[in-house]
Amino acid sequence: MISAINRLIGQTPVASEHGELLDHMLGLVHWFMLFLFIGWSIFLCYCFYRFRVAKNPKASYSGAGHSASKQIEIGVVIVEAILLLGFAFPLWSRQSADYPTGPNVLKMRALGEKFLWNFQYAGDDSNLGIWNPRYLDAVNNPMGRDMADPNGKDDFVNPGTMKLPVGRPVIVSVASKDVIHNLALVPMRAAQDATPGVTAHMWFTPTKTGTWDVICGQLCGPGHAQMKAQLEVMLPEEFDAWSKEMSASGAEKVAKDQAAPVTASAAP
Repeated sequence: MISAINRLIGQTPVASEHGELLDHMLGLVHWFMLFLFIGWSIFLCYCFYRFRVAKNPKASYSGAGHSASKQIEIGVVIVEAILLLGFAFPLWSRQSADYPTGPNVLKMRALGEKFLWNFQYAGDDSNLGIWNPRYLDAVNNPMGRDMADPNGKDDFVNPGTMKLPVGRPVIVSVASKDVIHNLALVPMRAAQDATPGVTAHMWFTPTKTGTWDVICGQLCGPGHAQMKAQLEVMLPEEFDAWSKEMSASGAEKVAKDQAAPVTASAAP
């Protein structure tokens, strides 16, 4: 019943573990705002009728003589405090502090730039390599990876599509090459600003398979509306097979790139 109003206004169905609690809070807010809208609309119509010029030819500037309006405002404040203290703060605390740990956690990086998203995965060792803006190279190193970092040897990059396994916690490191962007994953009820010079994090657990749009939730320039990518949540076995193949390919590419200068210097 509470979430019915969310569906009525066309809200994207939730696809993450924590999203149910967030949708429950949003449903309460939407019902509360609908109640206020109807109540204040009725009161406004009453005022139009009660104080029409035909019955009150002379204006009165003394204002209301009773405390009902003040009591209603106090009630609104109390309800808002309940929503904040009972739902918003606990949810924020859980998502900002209780990051998942363990071998089942998928670690990845989302790097925004005008006007696209690139996604880096930790590879088979589950350790995400270091990145540094100083290493950025549009052709050879678009993610700014530190190729000397052993944790990044088997990392791989998947431009334009964020692929995730259903049922596994995901920690996403979010950064930007140029201006402030925002990685907005609407069905996951998760969003995080991508700020130049700052690495931010967010986490969630997908609960449904499917494909959705990844958008930029921060006005970032003339191509902002076209800054989209794909979010694809698949079965764990499908993701593992894809990740293993991409990780092997990534490790092979790093090995070739690192061996190339040695080969060139040894040539006659």
